[in-house]
Amino acid sequence: MPKKGGKHAEMGKEMQAQCKRAKVEAACSLSVMSFESPDSLFGCLISPIKPEVFFREYWEQKPLLVQRNDPLLPAYYQSLFQLSDLKELCSQGLYYGRDINICRCVNGKKKVLNKEGKVNYMQLKKDFDQKKATIQFHQPQRFKEELWKIQEKLECYFGSLVGSNVYITPQGSQGLPPHYDDVEVFVLQLEGEKHWRLYKPTVHLAREYNVESEDRIGNPTHEFVLKPGDLLYFPRGTIHQADTPPGISYSTHVTISTYQNNSWGDFLLDAIPGLVFDTAKEDVALRTSIPRKLLMQVDIADSTKKLSSILRMLADRLENTRELRSSDMKKDFIMNRLPPCLGCNSDPLTPGGKLPKLDSKIRLQFRDHAIITVEPDQENSDEIRKEMVYVYHSLKNRRETHMMGTEDDDTTSEEGTSQQTHGLRFPLSHLDALKQIWSGSVVCVKELKLISDEEKENLALSLWTECLIEVF
Repeated sequence: MPKKGGKHAEMGKEMQAQCKRAKVEAACSLSVMSFESPDSLFGCLISPIKPEVFFREYWEQKPLLVQRNDPLLPAYYQSLFQLSDLKELCSQGLYYGRDINICRCVNGKKKVLNKEGKVNYMQLKKDFDQKKATIQFHQPQRFKEELWKIQEKLECYFGSLVGSNVYITPQGSQGLPPHYDDVEVFVLQLEGEKHWRLYKPTVHLAREYNVESEDRIGNPTHEFVLKPGDLLYFPRGTIHQADTPPGISYSTHVTISTYQNNSWGDFLLDAIPGLVFDTAKEDVALRTSIPRKLLMQVDIADSTKKLSSILRMLADRLENTRELRSSDMKKDFIMNRLPPCLGCNSDPLTPGGKLPKLDSKIRLQFRDHAIITVEPDQENSDEIRKEMVYVYHSLKNRRETHMMGTEDDDTTSEEGTSQQTHGLRFPLSHLDALKQIWSGSVVCVKELKLISDEEKENLALSLWTECLIEVF
């Protein structure tokens, strides 16, 4: 799930085509996947395995293979992405490297066969047919609405970014050498068949991608063939390789991946600085100087006892702390995740209806797309900065840039823009009132925990303007 670098050329307009496609796919999707809630969607994805069984026995522990006989699933899975989609997608302006990679596994190594610049469909098909190259399509949820719906719900379910890649491999060929990833992987077989081999991890719950040589990985722990409608899950660090068997014209599968850099270690790196900063305000022990020349020493054994003592003190404080700052991870998630998928009805993303008044009743909407953080005032450059409450949301995020990074590259257009953070800024005194609203229940504006009626109305109006509340 690595984010692909690059600002992006403006994608072709698809709204009319999406609306027509939605009608065609609706009958199938309604009977196969439930989009009523993130929980129901994930339950359908791994069915017949129950979520509680999945997380108790498989998540981060071992692979899960679900082979299904439901005749509706192959048709639905095929609607997510198929080889025949490539011709129309290439007409929208795809680029090698950014959108598509052409590759083949040769003697245990990945050989990249990319051309320069824009992808030409006839050349792409020629490489696929004649060179037996695998087509790797990056982040297809940018183009395929049904994948957008699935991944948006999964981001709500996991509270973590969810990316995807499609792999189309011709018969008797393999695209990638044995390797492991730094993400939790869900494989959905869409077309044809794929022969998979999984191996015991050399690095459990790996934090980075790595290729492994055949002579190091030993014999497979699992070997099987995925058919349309089947699902495979394996934890990060699981070594794997896959090929299209002879006699199968080609295979198409999508990997849906999540939990990149989303471990306890990552959370501590994000949260501990805030804990140390807050504790240092109150405890003089953290404000005393380190020993002279400590930074110049190679061996700091004499200082480890002091550090251990401070860490134990921080642990004690942590046990009595109800709130812990994790602003960077929260903001990264909200800033880069998918916006809500509302089909052809985008009205809830435009302020409308009644303005909130003092006697109005309000309720939070898009709860999974908004966060509250407490941070130093970003608009005040003075030496002493007050703490403020920030509300960030993803309602205005651009689907076209999802999981695509922000670095410059040679394929971007002048219109390409990086993702921006959308949100609101309030005094710290508004925190309790925001928590009232974030509880999810209906709240009367005049009952918000603020001193003046003007503050109550202004808070409600600010949230309404950003489409974060419903007004009754």
